[in-house]
Amino acid sequence: MLAEIGLIACLFAFVASLYAILASVYGERFAHSEAMVLSGRNAVYLTFVLMTIATGGLQIALMTEQYQLTYVWSVSSPSMPTFFRATALWGSQAGSLLFWSYLITVFAAAATFLNWKSQRRLMPYAIAYMMAVAAFFIGLSLFIENPFERWWVLPSGEVVASAFIPAGAVAPAARQLAESANGLNPLLRHFGMAIHPPMLYLGFIGFVIPFAFAMSALASGDLSSNWIKVSRRWTLVAWLFLSLGLLLGGRWAYDVLGWGGYWGWDPVENAAFLPWLIGTAYLHSVMIQEKRGMLKTWNMFLVIGTFSTVIFATFATRSGLVDSVHSFARSGIGFPMFLFWFLLTIVSVWLILWRRSRGELKDEHRVSGIFSRESLFVLNNFVFVALFVAVFWGSFGAPIVSELFMNTNITLGADYFLRVTPPLFILMYILMGIAPVSAWGISAVGRLGVSLLIPLALTVLSLGLFVLGGMTDAGALLGYGIVLLSGWVVVYETFRGVQARRKARNESPLRALAALATRSPRRYGGYMVHLGIAVIGLGVIGSTLFQQETQRTLAVGQSLQIGGYEMRYDGLLANQVAEDGRLMDIAQIVLLRDGAEVAHLRPRRDFFPESSGMNSMTIAGAHSTLENDFYVLLVNWETVSANSATFKVYINPLINLIWWGSFILIAGTLLAGYPRETLPARVREKLQLAREGART
Repeated sequence: MLAEIGLIACLFAFVASLYAILASVYGERFAHSEAMVLSGRNAVYLTFVLMTIATGGLQIALMTEQYQLTYVWSVSSPSMPTFFRATALWGSQAGSLLFWSYLITVFAAAATFLNWKSQRRLMPYAIAYMMAVAAFFIGLSLFIENPFERWWVLPSGEVVASAFIPAGAVAPAARQLAESANGLNPLLRHFGMAIHPPMLYLGFIGFVIPFAFAMSALASGDLSSNWIKVSRRWTLVAWLFLSLGLLLGGRWAYDVLGWGGYWGWDPVENAAFLPWLIGTAYLHSVMIQEKRGMLKTWNMFLVIGTFSTVIFATFATRSGLVDSVHSFARSGIGFPMFLFWFLLTIVSVWLILWRRSRGELKDEHRVSGIFSRESLFVLNNFVFVALFVAVFWGSFGAPIVSELFMNTNITLGADYFLRVTPPLFILMYILMGIAPVSAWGISAVGRLGVSLLIPLALTVLSLGLFVLGGMTDAGALLGYGIVLLSGWVVVYETFRGVQARRKARNESPLRALAALATRSPRRYGGYMVHLGIAVIGLGVIGSTLFQQETQRTLAVGQSLQIGGYEMRYDGLLANQVAEDGRLMDIAQIVLLRDGAEVAHLRPRRDFFPESSGMNSMTIAGAHSTLENDFYVLLVNWETVSANSATFKVYINPLINLIWWGSFILIAGTLLAGYPRETLPARVREKLQLAREGART
C-alpha cells in the first residue's frame, strides 16, 4: 500500500508542478488572469503536500522494514539501528533524488508563501523557474530512478523489480527478502555522513531561490535591486547549509576514510566546492549593486553560474562522470540531467544578453579608486572565479578534454591543487584583511595604512609567539601572518565600534556589542564569518604543512614515540560483536605525554557481511587538544594477531581549529541573516521617539 500511495502522490505532484508553471506564466503574461495565477500559486502548495506524502511513505517503509520495496531492501536490514534506518532515506540514488525533489517543493512553497503579497510582480515567473526544477527532479524519480519499485517473482522463477505488477507475478516471501537485505553502505554509518548529504542538498536547493528571483527579474522587467533584497536571506541560508555540508563531509572523511586528512581534492568533493566558490563571490558582489548600483550584469551571471554549478555538481556526482568514494553508481539520469543543465543555462544567459542589449542592465556608477571597497570586492570576485576555474579544470576539464581529444585519461591529483590554489587563497585572505577598513567610493592609501597599523602590530606580536614556540619556516610564518591579519582586522574593527558606542551611550562592552550586532547584523555577521574563515585557515595551514606520520608494527607492551607523545600497545579485543551484527577488532592503546597518561584510544577494524558490498572498514582513534590531534589507525592491510599489530600514526597540528572555526562561521551567518526589522514600522517609530524623549 505504501508503494502505491507514494507512486500516485509522485505522479500527481509531477502534474501539479507542470500546471504551476503553465498557469503562472500564461495567466500573468498572456491571459492577464489573476484567478489563473492564483491557481498556479496553489499548485505550488499542492505539490509540496503531495511530495510530503510520497517522501513520508518511503520513510515509513524504511522504518517498518517493508523489504518488498527494492529501495528499502537495498539500503536497510533487520539488524540496522533505527537512526541509520531513518537516514537511509538518502542513502542511495533513488531515495536521495526523491528527498531532493521534496526539499525543492519545501523551499518553493516557503518562498511563495513569504513573498506572494510583497513581490506580486516577481512571483509568477519565480514560481515557473522553481517548479521547473521541481518537475524535472520529480520526473527523474518517476521515470528513471523510482524508489517505489517492488520485487516480483515471474512465473518463470525470475525475480524482477517493477513499480507495477507484471503479468502473472507474485511477491516473494517477506522472510526471504529480510534475510537477503543489503543494509546501508558501512561508509555511511557515521553521524557526520548521516547529516552531511541533507546539508549539501539544502545548500544546493537553497540557491534555486535567488536564481528563480533573478530570472524572474529578467522575465518581468523589474531590474532594480528588489530581487536581491528578496533573495538575500535565501542566499545566506543556502550558503550556510552548503558550508556546513562541506565541513561535515570533511569531518566524515577524517573519521571514516582513515587517511589522516579531511580534504583529498577528490572530484566529487570539488564538485560541491564549486558552487560554494561562485556563491561566495555572488554574496560579496551583490553588496556592490545594493550600495552603488554597479555590476548588474555581472551579478546576473554569478547567480546563474551558482545555480548552473549546482546542477553540474549533481550531474557529476550521480551520472558516473567521475569515479569516487563519494559518488553514486552510474545510472540513466546522466543525459537528462546534462540536457536540463545545458538548456536552462542557455535560456538564462540569453535573457541576460537580451536585457543588456536593450540597455536595461546599465550600471549607475563606475569603479573609482583601486583601494575603494567596491574595487577590492571586484578583485575578490576575480579571485573566487580564478579558484573556480582552477578547481574545475583539475577535477573535470583536464580529464574530459584529454579523453575527448587525446584518447587518453589525464587525471590531475592533489599535487596540482596544492600548487595552483595556495596563491589564490593567500590573495583571498589579503583582501579579507584590507576590505573591511576601506570605504565605498574613493579610499586613500594613507587612510588604509593608518587603519591597518594596529592589526599589523597584533599580527607581528602573534607571529612572535609562533617563533618563540620554535617555528622557523618562513613560508609558514608568511601564511600564518596573512591569515592572522585578516582575523585581527575583524577583531579591531569590532573593538573600535564597541568603544565608539560606549563613549556615546555609556554602555558596558557586552551591551554595546549586542546593540551593534542587532543594529548592523549584516556588518557584524560578516565580520564573524571572516573571523571563522581566518580560524579555519590557521587550522588548514598547521595540519597541511606540519603533519607528522609514522607506521610501526608493535608487540603487546611495546611503544613508539612521535611528536612528544608515547603510544603503548596493550592488546587486542578480537571479534567483538556490535549492535548491527558487525565484528570488530579493537586495539587497546595508552597514550602518554611527559610520562603521564593522557588518553586511552581504541582504533579498530570493522568487518561486515558480504551482502553489504564491503568487507571491512578502518576507524581511527584520536586524542584532540588545541595544539594537535594524535590520530592512530589499525592498519587494515597487515595481519593482526593477539601478539602484535601494525599502526599508522598521524600528528595533525591545529586541526581542531577547522571544526571550531566552523562554529564561528555558522554564528556569523545566522547573525548576518538576522531580521533587523522584526517589529512593525509604527512600533519601531514609537520606540525610537520614546528613546529620544528619555534622553532629553
